[in-house]
Amino acid sequence: MALLGPIIKTALNLHETITATSDHVVAQRKVLEHLLKTAKSTSFGLYYDFNSVLEGDDMEHAFAKAVPFYDYHKMDEQWWSRMKEGKPDIAWPGAPNFLARSSGTTGKKSKTIPVTDEMIAAIKAAGTRQVSALTNFNLPTDVFESEVLALGSSTDLSEENGFTIGEISGISASNIPEFLDSFYRPGKEISSIDDWDERVQRIAEEAKNWDIGMLSGIPSWLEMMLRKVMDYHKVDSIHEIWPNLSVYTSGGVAFEPYRSSFEKLFSKPVQIVDTYLASEGFIACQQRPESSSMQLITDGGIYFEFVPFQPDFVEQDGSISDDAPVLTMDEVEPEVDYALIISTVSGAWRYLIGDTIKFTDVEKAEIKITGRTKFFLNVVGSQLSVLKMETAITELQEKFNTSIKEFTVSAKKIDGNFQHVWYLGTETETSEKRTC
Repeated sequence: MALLGPIIKTALNLHETITATSDHVVAQRKVLEHLLKTAKSTSFGLYYDFNSVLEGDDMEHAFAKAVPFYDYHKMDEQWWSRMKEGKPDIAWPGAPNFLARSSGTTGKKSKTIPVTDEMIAAIKAAGTRQVSALTNFNLPTDVFESEVLALGSSTDLSEENGFTIGEISGISASNIPEFLDSFYRPGKEISSIDDWDERVQRIAEEAKNWDIGMLSGIPSWLEMMLRKVMDYHKVDSIHEIWPNLSVYTSGGVAFEPYRSSFEKLFSKPVQIVDTYLASEGFIACQQRPESSSMQLITDGGIYFEFVPFQPDFVEQDGSISDDAPVLTMDEVEPEVDYALIISTVSGAWRYLIGDTIKFTDVEKAEIKITGRTKFFLNVVGSQLSVLKMETAITELQEKFNTSIKEFTVSAKKIDGNFQHVWYLGTETETSEKRTC
């Protein structure tokens, strides 16, 4: 068995080399062309005359001119609702088998977003590429023959009106290829337990029987699970249970606010790899250790557009103005905040996902998530993004040797001037007299 690690690592390295995207602009044009050709005979494609878009000299700009921006509510009311009533060929050929339930970060009601077989295949391919990219990191070869613990939502999906419904992590886990079953933990039985406390309890009970080398999941969920495992086995470090643990692929929320509390659970180095998996698709993942930025998956069934995130182009509710300029991959600039617009193989079209990003390396298509379109403070033109807030929180944690997992900030008028008022949630006591 000791020989398997180097063999698997070599195979993954070869896969990463073969599947790497060399020209992201060309890849995006191919994705858009595929989307338009595939959907041209759907109700959506006929309504917006995709045939004419395909025949034009400038396909990208013809597409942007023909199709307006959509958010979830507009897309659902005008198109997806008909698909959910059982009508085929609405925004994508046929009808999807799955709907991904997403409450979103800012919405009040749960959303259900179509997930087609082609999207599931794209997510699988992106996941394989992410694992292959781990060969770029300085990891022990043993980790490549260890098991992977993925903690997401329950794989016990519900059936409703002919659709299988669950969160995207549960849908993805329920579609893991059989050949990966021997590496996947906690396994299908435990993953299908709907009750969170019961599922974590079962993981704690089985933990010593597993050789976990990689973790995957939302930081808050993972931290609770790791603490439960450590408490159950009465150990001071998770490495006393899983000595080969070397990688954690984080997603769902920014990891930095959790870094200090996570490091207290480890007694060995653990490589943190960021991912960007949304209900709408696998958008980006970190590819190299020199940068914590994530590379957009430009050949994975998603076509990206970018709207400069400036007050002139953004409405009070976080939506984008109809006349806002939109840029393609070959037009973006580094260190500029953009609202992310996507069109996908699940039948989302020019869809405002609600996130804002910035490019850190345009040529490599590497990005960082900077916030949400509804989560910018701009009362006096400060353009304070979530990323800037989280960076400030990280500096506070380091300065005061504390852990701040939650915070709220708002602009209030005090003595005639607007000031940002912060409320910080921490598990340690800090003197109010100490200031930065």
